Amino acid sequence: MPLWIPITVFAALCQNIRTTMQQKIRGVLSVDGANFVRYLYGAPLALGALTFLVLGTGRHVPSLSASFLLLVTIAGIAQIVATSLMIHAFSLRNFAVGTVYSKTETVFVALFATFIAHEPLKLGAWTGILICLGGVAILSVRGSFANIRSVLADLTHKGALYGILSGAIFAIAAGTIREASKLLPDGDFMIRGITVLACMNTIQVVLMAAYLARRDRPQLGKVWVNWRSSVWVGIFSVLGSAGWALAMTLENAALVRAVGQIELVFTFISSHVVLKERPSAGEWIGSILIIGGVVLILLFR
Repeated sequence: MPLWIPITVFAALCQNIRTTMQQKIRGVLSVDGANFVRYLYGAPLALGALTFLVLGTGRHVPSLSASFLLLVTIAGIAQIVATSLMIHAFSLRNFAVGTVYSKTETVFVALFATFIAHEPLKLGAWTGILICLGGVAILSVRGSFANIRSVLADLTHKGALYGILSGAIFAIAAGTIREASKLLPDGDFMIRGITVLACMNTIQVVLMAAYLARRDRPQLGKVWVNWRSSVWVGIFSVLGSAGWALAMTLENAALVRAVGQIELVFTFISSHVVLKERPSAGEWIGSILIIGGVVLILLFR
């Protein structure tokens, strides 16, 4: 099995945990505040991981070009904007609408890879992506096909529009992370992936801190006061982001993000293991579609 596959599954699991925790702290933080904590508490961990790789394993930080820094900055800004839009989509309508439309990211990433990065996908992989998206839609409404119709029919609602926009901008972030890693001239995938992450997270902390200081200064204090809950968002965020960065260093970003749709299956499993609920037939169908789509992607990548 290619190494990028288990790394992607791990990243999806961490992202699932981080998103759930991020939703919980929305009770005390604004959209931007909840977004900021993932970078504030994640950046030191990313820098620490880079330091360990350099001092503990004898690796060297690759040479950083101006083009690399530009791409990393674009990726960082895109991730900030997309995350804020996604959280805002959740608050405007509900979690299902935000999730369904933000997951259109996989289609946008595939288009980016095909027409901009010149890493086109085979027909089987495209089919797998669309099947995964169908499974995501079903799981997002807890298997209710009637609710799927209402969610998909309400394209003009702000929640849907914000979700689609977040998916498109997440695709820019994923594509530029992949392109930035390709610009690093030396080092193995580990040092290149963590270098991308450490640079991006550091830029994100500086930009978001400056933004909040100017537009919503009280949030900076609230982030510190609520550090016990916020720090876990940062930990799982950096673990997930490290997984995405490492996987995208090894493989086409479109394939990585498509396989990452397995995240919704983790949500399905955890909700029923923890809450002891009986899965509906629709939820089983959604899970099978996502897993089947992932299998198609891996077979025809």
